[in-house]
Amino acid sequence: MRSRQPLAELPSPSPDALVHSARLQERIRAEIQAHGGAMSFERYMDLVLYAPGLGYYSAGARKFGVAGDFVTAPELSPLFGRCLAVQCAELLKVLDGGDILELGAGSGAMAADMLAELATLGALPGRYLILEVSAELRERQRLTLAERAPALLQRVHWLERLPAAFSGVILGNEVLDALPVSRFRRATLGFEEYCVADRGGEFVWQLQPGSADLQHALAALEADLPQPLAAGYSSEICLRLPLLIASLADALTHGALLFTDYGYARAGYYHSERHMGTLMCHYRQRVHADPFLYPGLQDITAHVDFTAMTQAATQAGLTLAGFTTQAHFLLALGIAERAVDLHTARAVKLLTLPEEMGERFKAIGFVKGVDLALRGFSLRDLSHSL
Repeated sequence: MRSRQPLAELPSPSPDALVHSARLQERIRAEIQAHGGAMSFERYMDLVLYAPGLGYYSAGARKFGVAGDFVTAPELSPLFGRCLAVQCAELLKVLDGGDILELGAGSGAMAADMLAELATLGALPGRYLILEVSAELRERQRLTLAERAPALLQRVHWLERLPAAFSGVILGNEVLDALPVSRFRRATLGFEEYCVADRGGEFVWQLQPGSADLQHALAALEADLPQPLAAGYSSEICLRLPLLIASLADALTHGALLFTDYGYARAGYYHSERHMGTLMCHYRQRVHADPFLYPGLQDITAHVDFTAMTQAATQAGLTLAGFTTQAHFLLALGIAERAVDLHTARAVKLLTLPEEMGERFKAIGFVKGVDLALRGFSLRDLSHSL
């Protein structure tokens, strides 16, 4: 079996990690063979991220923070979670109480920071719910909360599935970018799908005619663009995003959805200059473009199509409350006033400057049964761009 050549600047995994990756690769190869020699990239991404006990988010490797593969905003500074708590406090007040549900809570840092700030504001939720697929991450979240917010730990409950009915605020920070995507290429007629094949023990791309569902989704997407995609244009589409948003909308009886993530409105996502898509891999604080390197040991992400998200939300009965950059969202919630020393001032810059996270990351909100202009979108609302 040949091993894929690692990128020169990436550190090598430990022997145990390589054994773990090899186990996942064998599972993928078996499924490729069972499907006639190729699987969709969406399925490949699903397996390498979420296969029970083997996928990146299902196994025990450290992922978040400087010792992991990437740093999220809550890991960067408590100011992110504390500002988000201000918005949640306003919503919980209008709702006359309710719960908070965080999707994929990472290390638990945001939950700890938000609960601490909500306690200071006198606006604690009835419960702080965390929907987390990884047993390892659930335990890490529990330890983080026990260390940083021990008096509030009893309010935290972990879920394995969405509740049937929920009133309050549903949060997701860097969750949508980890949804498996389909990769495609515009052909002269219709669209081709990038699939994954096994060639001599190495995973490789293989183009196949797109499925009927994919062709239909891409035809609708292209019709929504200012001009057709050029032949050879490659990118990705997340067919699971509308399904997720619809399920969240169905569970939400009264309240709001708030998401922060990197992405674009549709016209920017599928701009002619972005002709190779947005797929990225994160490994040991490095970013690269090879999703077949070290399966199970690296994160794979794609930017979010916020137009697709908005279309799904409004079709599911939600109302768009606002769309803006992370910088304007946090500034509207008072992050600048929290810069009281050099350390917090540096954190504010990292979270808000355009060349850092401020412009690349966006915030979007939807409401249901709530009559409130959300403060986070009061400085600059870019909803017209969707």
